[in-house]
Amino acid sequence: MATAELNGAAIVDEASFHAESRRAFGFPDSYPETIDSWVDSLSYLRDEENMTKFRLKSDEVLEIVLLEADKMRANVPDLLEEMTFCIGGINERYEDYGEPPALELVLR
Repeated sequence: MATAELNGAAIVDEASFHAESRRAFGFPDSYPETIDSWVDSLSYLRDEENMTKFRLKSDEVLEIVLLEADKMRANVPDLLEEMTFCIGGINERYEDYGEPPALELVLR
């Protein structure tokens, strides 16, 4: 299983969320740092789009480990909720295309 680790203690606002995501997922320089772009980038993990440093096999899952999740929850609870919601939506998008879910969020 592929793993991306986000440092929840470093995420204190939307800008730091996107900086931490760029580091963890290897988003390209052209990544515009919006939640819509975050969703789009993680929706092509099994394609040849090269939107992240990850290329998943057809049945592989990317485990997104949020380290110090309690700190992110304290600093930006709405952003953590939005991230969780988006991961669910991304997995639904994969299922709509007849594929198994591609993301698993692990809070530590």
